[in-house]
Amino acid sequence: MRHRIAVVGGGPAGLTFARVLHRHDHPVTILERDPAPDARPPGGTLDLHEGLGQLALDKAGLLAEFQALSRPEGQAMRILDTAGTVLRDWRPDPDDRANPEIDRGQLRDLLLGPLDVRWGRGVTKVVPGTRDGVLVYFADGGQETFDLVVGADGAWSRIRPAVSSVTPHYTGVTAMETSLDDVDARHPDLARLIGDGSLAVYGMNRSLVAQRNSGGHVKVYARFRAPLDWHTNLDLADAEAVRSSLLALYDGWAAPVLDLLHHGTAFVHRPLYVLPVTHTWTHVFGVTLLGDAAHLMPPLGVGANLAMLEGAELAETIATGSEDLDKAVRAFEEQMWVRAGRWAKITTAGLERLVSPDPAEALAHFDQVQPS
Repeated sequence: MRHRIAVVGGGPAGLTFARVLHRHDHPVTILERDPAPDARPPGGTLDLHEGLGQLALDKAGLLAEFQALSRPEGQAMRILDTAGTVLRDWRPDPDDRANPEIDRGQLRDLLLGPLDVRWGRGVTKVVPGTRDGVLVYFADGGQETFDLVVGADGAWSRIRPAVSSVTPHYTGVTAMETSLDDVDARHPDLARLIGDGSLAVYGMNRSLVAQRNSGGHVKVYARFRAPLDWHTNLDLADAEAVRSSLLALYDGWAAPVLDLLHHGTAFVHRPLYVLPVTHTWTHVFGVTLLGDAAHLMPPLGVGANLAMLEGAELAETIATGSEDLDKAVRAFEEQMWVRAGRWAKITTAGLERLVSPDPAEALAHFDQVQPS
């Protein structure tokens, strides 16, 4: 008898989980609160690592399609100081496929493929241990039961409370995100400054990072240390007010660097939250978590990769293992916790160095993870 399995969340983790189950002809119900795939902007670009995200896509039978869509040249990384001096200008070899970039929207569409998603099915909570299985409550008042509910619904997961009382905490680092469109034609000087991949500028307790997406689109992230309520007297919906505030915060930085803020469009506030590095939980029959729902960590290029591999591994374990579903989930959790804990320590230390009182720490961190 096939298990009744639901995954909550249609992001990289949930879709990879569902896609691998689909490849093994195992049914799965995908519950996503967004009313449609394009209901909101999909976000920026992701670098998928050979042993993590790419391995997950291989398990889903999608690696060749990913390679056709991805941008190996997007691995390039240029680092400047606040005066605009180039400190590092790393470019990948032509055949380097270690961490090629792909837009989040392209990855979503690749994973969706033939999957049948229940769009607009927001979940409010789950209750394990009922007579018929795990009871799922929906925002529209409906209910449904499953043998296993997988929470892949991100930082503020509605599934997490079923297994853990822990909630994310603020890191002390906040971010303001903006975008540049058609950069090569409209802002050629900035296009040359950014190069083919990413540009990072590090100052005291703040940084500016620009990342190329496909089609001439660039995401810009201003990250800085500040209290969570730093914006109390600022209207975050007022783009010009936010721009002025940021330009004051980055006062004295080189004019070409500040053009990343001058030419940005709307600004989005993204304070950085994390779960404890050692976050685990006492196993609960019928419920588990993937990705940010399980181990929210600083956004340093690992989170989506881990989430996708976890989804693929759990799906494979369920589809190819024994009939004991609970045993398979327990084994998966033990493996996930060890690997996620290791990466959480690495990314937490990385954030401390990349947004540091001493900008030299950021450069030293880059030299460690991307040696010449």
